[in-house]
Amino acid sequence: MDVWSLFLSGFQEFSFGHIALVIYLYVIMDERGCRMLKKLPALAFSPALASLIHLSLYNVFKVSGLVLYVVISVANVLMCTLWVRWGWRIGIGRALAAVCMAGVFQMAASVLSARLFSLPTADEDLQFMMVTGIYFTVVLGTAVLLQRKRFGSWFQLLLEEDDPHRIALLLSAMLVSMEVFFQLRIGIGSEYQLYYYMLVLVFAALLAVSVIHLAQRLDAVRKIETQREVIARQQLYEQELEAIRREARAFRHDYKNILAGLSAQAGAGELDALLTSLADLDAGFDQRVGEKIRMSTQIGNLRIPQVRGILLSKMAAMGEKGVDCRLEAIYPVERLGMDSWDFVRCLGILLDNAAEAALETKTPWVEVIVLAERNRLSLRVSNPYVGTIDPDKIWREGYSTKGEGRGLGLPGYQRILADCPGVSCSTSWAAGIFVQELTVEDKL
Repeated sequence: MDVWSLFLSGFQEFSFGHIALVIYLYVIMDERGCRMLKKLPALAFSPALASLIHLSLYNVFKVSGLVLYVVISVANVLMCTLWVRWGWRIGIGRALAAVCMAGVFQMAASVLSARLFSLPTADEDLQFMMVTGIYFTVVLGTAVLLQRKRFGSWFQLLLEEDDPHRIALLLSAMLVSMEVFFQLRIGIGSEYQLYYYMLVLVFAALLAVSVIHLAQRLDAVRKIETQREVIARQQLYEQELEAIRREARAFRHDYKNILAGLSAQAGAGELDALLTSLADLDAGFDQRVGEKIRMSTQIGNLRIPQVRGILLSKMAAMGEKGVDCRLEAIYPVERLGMDSWDFVRCLGILLDNAAEAALETKTPWVEVIVLAERNRLSLRVSNPYVGTIDPDKIWREGYSTKGEGRGLGLPGYQRILADCPGVSCSTSWAAGIFVQELTVEDKL
């Protein structure tokens, strides 16, 4: 067989593995739609380069056996990780974790179908077609099962709540274990083959169940912590109301003395002084009571405790940092049209980013507008911004104008919205004002 034929044979073999890997990656990354299809051709470089490396090591350097297999496997993982990082615009740790997770499932399917090639048959082409069909049937079947169990959503949640590099390291060890299973298939006797296949299935299934279980526990803990925060914020809200009542009582106590002073000025004909006193009285009332009553009314229109709670908490935190937070919720908000916890997470990300950006200006402020219409909810968060913004980079994980180790908010915000039907977002900036808008179409 000539070199070209060997290259095509290797390219075909590696391509089958990459196709299966991509199928699992679509599930693991919780990808929906055809957004990634235009980036698939770039992945063809991976099996082509793997085939070239295989030919070079085997024919030129005479490397074979286990060493050759390890080198090719590592090269494939690295190339696929780079493709995932480029395609989904995520960090290297998340990309490696996703590739290793998909690799475990892909290797499990390979283990279950590889043994079929050793079965005696008179027609090798027919055998190849049958084994290939069985292989992709297993891949598609398990991918559909994982999709129905929302494995991708749980896996992404696990990466958000934990260190992706640590998860990537753990999953790399799992992938190595599955590679060992694949190599052991040659030395397994016929009397142990059933136990061998069962062990492979149990290993892959346990890993999938463990990921879902850990993610669900993290989600439950997060919700409990959020509920505790809601209770604390509700107490803060009650304290604000009590402060308004105290200010109103104090103002009422001084009311008679104030009227006596105004009457004296009126009797003495001091019209200018009287007007000045009335203006001071009006300004004092707005400062002491009126603004708190207005803000309380706006907050009271937020009828959903989780939303009201996080706004109170964030507004209090901004006030401590010297950021003027303005809230406008003219109409009652009684329904969101999306999961309340997802909305709270999105709102928290937008408020945190807005407050951090506002602090870099001379007069920091954040404006929050919540507009509830008949079948639509609109959220608008705006803040002043003095820097420059690259629209191609702000959604990329790890990118931030604030320095290294930041920039994790907006990509997470985008991932949350990807799972929410009827939700759209937009970003704009002009004249030094940065604006984030979120619109939820409620179809109920």
